[in-house]
Amino acid sequence: MAYVLGLDGGGSKTYALVADEHGNVLGKGRSGNGNHQLGAGQAARSIREAAFGALAQAGIGLADVRHTFFGLAGADRKADYDILHGIIGSLGFKDYTVAADTIIGLRAGTDRPYGVALICGTGTNAAGINPAGRHYQCGGFDYMYGDFGGGGALNIEVFRTVIRAWDGREAPTLLTGPLLALLGYSSVEDMWNDFLDHGKQVPLEAARLLFPAAAEGDPAALEILRRQGSELGRSAAAVIRRLGMGHDRFDVVLAGSLLTRGDRGWIRGPIEAAVREAAPQAAVVTLTAEPVIGAVWAAMEAGGGSVAPEAAERMRAYRDFETIPIWRQE
Repeated sequence: MAYVLGLDGGGSKTYALVADEHGNVLGKGRSGNGNHQLGAGQAARSIREAAFGALAQAGIGLADVRHTFFGLAGADRKADYDILHGIIGSLGFKDYTVAADTIIGLRAGTDRPYGVALICGTGTNAAGINPAGRHYQCGGFDYMYGDFGGGGALNIEVFRTVIRAWDGREAPTLLTGPLLALLGYSSVEDMWNDFLDHGKQVPLEAARLLFPAAAEGDPAALEILRRQGSELGRSAAAVIRRLGMGHDRFDVVLAGSLLTRGDRGWIRGPIEAAVREAAPQAAVVTLTAEPVIGAVWAAMEAGGGSVAPEAAERMRAYRDFETIPIWRQE
């Protein structure tokens, strides 16, 4: 029996699956941050916990795995790959592939071997593969290098919007009450002073407050979400132009929690408009399977393999990872 392992390492969570060639999922694993740019030591622990947790649940060892495919946030440049190969090699992996998490999101979201993927989770990223197999990534390097948004930036937008509404620079916002409740303060002034005095950081969860506020028509929340959509649309259009895909028919796959959970078109609408202008025949689709499934499929395809349609359908049913205990090496 041939086994493969796929792993999706993001900024807040890492998932791993072990499957056989028929698409039967035999083991699952999960852990925390898998992005080495947010902490190489923590990412190494998360990759180990998720991967070996899945192997333990499957009842097999690393030597039984034909190929492992790692889709990792932060796998952007040669310098990143040098670090990641060191981490993965130290864990005992030999037959493996490392790629950016955009690639496994794309693979899980379309039946074509090419297309564009947009990720908006803890951070943002955009990448594509054209019909000739050429790859291009746009962004994924933080605000200073041209990016905007993701949970690790929109949480700050929520916080500063509440501050600006309190000090009079903006109109009152429906974000104020939920943010105070989330952080445990009775007033904006108390929150402001405590954050300044103790150098506190805004939790990622604050970004999710945008969606209920937008649903109630809050102008500030709507403006932030629409800007996020506009920026992602610009990234998608840049990838399309760079890869010469303006006349092709392909999917633009939306992945990441801020695009797949909670959005009612505030982010997606501007993306669709930008894609329609850049590539009229392209379709914007939302990823419905966990990106880690794309990592498993990519592992199956390594070395010229393929994924049978029935195996693909079988694997799409596996989405619930939150109940999996985190594996600890004794």
